[in-house]
Amino acid sequence: MKKFITFSMILLLLAGVISGCVAQAAEEESAITMRLAHNQGETHPVHKSLVEFARLVEEKTDGSIKIKLYPNGQVGSEREAIELTQTGAIDIAKVSSSTLENFSKVYSLFSLPYLFDSQDHYYQAMNSDIAKEIYQMTSDIGFSGLTFYDSGTRNFYTDNVEITHPDDLRGLKIRVQPSPTSIKMVELMGGSPTPMPYGEVYTSLQQGVIDGTENNETALTDSNHGEVAKEYSYSEHAMVPDILIMNNSKWDQLSTKQKNAITEAAEESTAFHKVVWEQAVEDAIEGAKEKGVNFSTPDKQPFMDAVQPLHDEFAEKKETAKYYKEIRKLVEEE
Repeated sequence: MKKFITFSMILLLLAGVISGCVAQAAEEESAITMRLAHNQGETHPVHKSLVEFARLVEEKTDGSIKIKLYPNGQVGSEREAIELTQTGAIDIAKVSSSTLENFSKVYSLFSLPYLFDSQDHYYQAMNSDIAKEIYQMTSDIGFSGLTFYDSGTRNFYTDNVEITHPDDLRGLKIRVQPSPTSIKMVELMGGSPTPMPYGEVYTSLQQGVIDGTENNETALTDSNHGEVAKEYSYSEHAMVPDILIMNNSKWDQLSTKQKNAITEAAEESTAFHKVVWEQAVEDAIEGAKEKGVNFSTPDKQPFMDAVQPLHDEFAEKKETAKYYKEIRKLVEEE
């Protein structure tokens, strides 16, 4: 028996197709697009980890949340990115905990020189409930932390002066992050701290506005600092984490499933970052040596002795005493 396609059947088929298209369009229209800002370039391991975070969020929310990245400081300085996250003008930002110090004094703890005894100690603290509690300390001013990204060890590097002892810093203008703790650190070591945005460092080194700065090895290649700074000294004075923060109002608008997805994606992107970071540091050292950068390893004890007053202060200061003692206790328990 032959079957014939009638006009009414065609209409039904068309109705089904149209209905599917409308449903798909409605679903796409209802998808949330979140804006995520940071100040690193697109070759930097942090950017790669944020791309992975965005991919994981979209995958885990079945496409209901998409993340649009704004790298290279497109929205302004880190301080401006934090302020925009507070207001909800952007939804998520990756910023240094040093910059967060200006919004919550507890974050000053992460800028404390020689807070961590080793990389293992650092990871133990950052993966603990101590860090998670600190992430919530800014919830009353509009944002909270989601996770951290390793930013390596911070070391001094200058145009042409090898830093083997704190005395070598005397008379040198050293760029620091806009962090009161970092400023005090360089002062105690004998240098002249010069706070300035990261994007101005290259030109300032080139023009002699500053004599040196302090950062991890990737700055030598990703930001080309190795072209204008030839002495890199492993003082290893700080391990300052980057923090991924999110606007609280946007968070409150999400379903439980979406919140869980973002939390999982953040944690998984941190694990991803650890791998790409280690490779990036290796590549940066090799690339910097090709630019003529000299690497040296001074005795750290004189640097540690110089900043002991800061440790005494943090152990007593109301905002940091509890967390300082808990982080230091992790070493004692090993």
